[in-house]
Amino acid sequence: MVIELLKCKVDPELRERYLQLDAEVWTKALAKCPGFLGKEVWLNPKEASEVILVIRWATKEQWKAIPEEFLLQVEKIFSQQMGQTYQIVESVEYQVYRDR
Repeated sequence: MVIELLKCKVDPELRERYLQLDAEVWTKALAKCPGFLGKEVWLNPKEASEVILVIRWATKEQWKAIPEEFLLQVEKIFSQQMGQTYQIVESVEYQVYRDR
């Protein structure tokens, strides 16, 4: 399993709207992709502008096989509805270690 971790900075006053749209637009779109296992949203109780998205993929190959055009289209839909009120400030990949 591979973890895609995105750290986002969101206008605190619009955080609930961001979370709602993320679920409606991004999560629904990613759920259609082969290898998508699920997604969690982590909120920092000490920093209202910080939102962490933790996306689980079965394999790195499946994650990276998602067409760039698909991702750009989903981002376009999301940003049209959300405006420029957020920014991805960090994008990290982790591999889940399984003790054999």
